[in-house]
Amino acid sequence: MPRFRVLTLGCKVNQYESEYLREGLLLLGFEEVGEGEVADLYIVNTCTVTGDADEKSRKLIRHLARENPQAEIVVMGCYATRRPEEVARLPGVRKIITDKSQLPNFLRSLGLAHPPRGVRAFARRHRAYVKIQDGCRAGCTYCVIPQVRSRLTSRLPEEICEEVDRLVDAGYREIVLTGIHLGFYGVDLPQQVREKLQAGIDGPPGNPLAYLVEHLLRRRNDFRIRLSSLEAVEVSPLLLELMKAYPRRICPHLHLPMQSGSSRILERMGRRWAASQFLERCQTIQETLDRPALTTDVMVGFPGETDADFQETVQAIQKIGFAKLHVFRFSPREGTPAATMPDQVPGKIKRERAEVLIALGEELRKRYIQSLDGSELQLLVETPDAENPQDAWAMADRYVPVLVRGGTPHLGQLGEATVCFAERKVLVAENVRPCVPSGEKNSAAQTVHPISRLAG
Repeated sequence: MPRFRVLTLGCKVNQYESEYLREGLLLLGFEEVGEGEVADLYIVNTCTVTGDADEKSRKLIRHLARENPQAEIVVMGCYATRRPEEVARLPGVRKIITDKSQLPNFLRSLGLAHPPRGVRAFARRHRAYVKIQDGCRAGCTYCVIPQVRSRLTSRLPEEICEEVDRLVDAGYREIVLTGIHLGFYGVDLPQQVREKLQAGIDGPPGNPLAYLVEHLLRRRNDFRIRLSSLEAVEVSPLLLELMKAYPRRICPHLHLPMQSGSSRILERMGRRWAASQFLERCQTIQETLDRPALTTDVMVGFPGETDADFQETVQAIQKIGFAKLHVFRFSPREGTPAATMPDQVPGKIKRERAEVLIALGEELRKRYIQSLDGSELQLLVETPDAENPQDAWAMADRYVPVLVRGGTPHLGQLGEATVCFAERKVLVAENVRPCVPSGEKNSAAQTVHPISRLAG
């Protein structure tokens, strides 16, 4: 029986695609092995969003080849798509998959006549990712992703709903909807499909993501939805109203990449809006929802970024009060316009600015966590505490870790608990109570599957 292991770098979409291959290999009768065990086949799913990601991918492949010289290594992912010739020269590489749409054909080449439609589980996870969209054409001047995932592809609504059903039936109580550019979901769907998706839902045209979310909410009420990264301008009024109407079904957490608080730098980045528009949308979200967790990506040291531009970024971050910051230093990517722009920022200045934002992010994180002290939160219980098995770690709906004390809850289940203590980076709660995440709009009548008409 062949033994295999899948290793993944990068985003939630990569993790979903790795899980798809993992399930296919298990259906073929392959045996999965863990870290430190010898495999006959290694699948490496690579990332290329930064130069560091490229290097990590190469380092991992070389390590596997050195430690397992007899094994076959299959490489896929964005780095493999962007630099296939470079990957082919690495030791041990037997096959390169440059197009993720060919994953079913790869499984067929191994003998699986009927590759799976989606996934049924997520290894070692209690939250399940569902990829609903692929591709990006935003054209940010620093980003290579449109070069490797340019084709916009949205999955059919009925296929997404079937996959969510399988995962919830398997016990998953949080479904994370993800894509390369999630807000582009539906723009490529045929008009007939878009009309069926909108049927029966009040709202203006052009909101396929919001329509899909509402169909999923109406379909069944025993799970919650979390949205992965969205551009702020793509948080439509309809989507925001859904989040307000279903506070226990849609996690009040949005990851909104800001990148810079300077409109001048945003324009050089090729972003599609000014800093004022980003700030206004964040303010609207905070006024509409109850203490939402807004998290973001911020880049420092973009070519031409002055001290004044950087201070605008600092001020924007302080004004919004993000719950968490992901801080990145600009990394020139060959083939992007930003790589050859004048006024490249010295590395020392980039490091200094990153340190300032990291410190600011820590302070804002602490402030947000403390603001939840005494709150009742919905939790997904994920792992037992290593030091005290009677306690467990959970993830709050607002994307904050919670240490639950007072009896071992069922792992993977949703519960509610009142926060009794807020530390610097975590919350502490006691005696989590099981719950069904039904929201204000749910009723027995909504157990009917309205999405079923989409198949017609």
